[in-house]
Amino acid sequence: MTGLYSLADLSPADVLALADRSVELHRDRTAHDRPLTDLVVGTLFTKTSTRTRTAFTTAALRLGASVVAFGPGELQTATGESTSDTGRVLSAMLDGLVVRTAGPVAEQRELSGGGVLPVVNAMSREEHPTQGLTDLAVLRHHFGDLTGVRVLYVGEGNNTAAALVHALAAVPGCELVLACPKGYGLADPGPWREVSDLADVTGDVHVVYTTRWQTTGTAKADPDWREAFRPFHVDTALMDRWPDAVFLHDLPAHRGEEVAGAVLDGARSLAWTQAAMKAASAMAVLERFVGGRRA
Repeated sequence: MTGLYSLADLSPADVLALADRSVELHRDRTAHDRPLTDLVVGTLFTKTSTRTRTAFTTAALRLGASVVAFGPGELQTATGESTSDTGRVLSAMLDGLVVRTAGPVAEQRELSGGGVLPVVNAMSREEHPTQGLTDLAVLRHHFGDLTGVRVLYVGEGNNTAAALVHALAAVPGCELVLACPKGYGLADPGPWREVSDLADVTGDVHVVYTTRWQTTGTAKADPDWREAFRPFHVDTALMDRWPDAVFLHDLPAHRGEEVAGAVLDGARSLAWTQAAMKAASAMAVLERFVGGRRA
């Protein structure tokens, strides 16, 4: 397969292998033979990014590639050139392309020049697959064997949640529960249970995961949407329901909105390990989908 568009396109074994390779590279960022030497990787970010853009830029450089960065409005698509024509051009000049937009993943497939250019989905409207790999890698790094680990996702059913659904579906014996406000859940939660009231979450929870309520590049039609989200605030009272649970957040965070500062900055938070793991996961993805073309 050329590129990474959705974790659903990968076999469970491939998803786990990428996560475990991410853990290896997190522990030792030099554990490779610079497989992207003499290659050129483009990065197209039409939406804001701190972690993902920095992760993929540094990953490409560490793996030996040169990087060409495109920002919003810098390509001729801004003047009317079609996405497919742009893809044909880029595929003749680049060895890989990392793309973040708020548009559909179908647009990213068009940028592959008919499947010639490996494209990595660094966020699309439907899914954020590299975030899902990062999250799985953090769980593998922290717990090791994930058999019996139960993850509670709290908040909007967004592209991060969609990626988490696919990532954890690759792990036998792991369970995901999604707690989303009514009207803000996932269209397809996969094999997992979705509830609209945190009181309906019973039993053990080993991981509590939330994201920013306002997903990058999106807006909500209801001007009073925050009222629907307030019961899903992750504070110490919620975490105290599961005293041994760790906390995840994909960042950026709004302290006092989706999460209390005491939780995000507390001893049980893995959010900063999660942020650092993005660089390792980016290396694993580029090594596989761009460097792997040489194999």
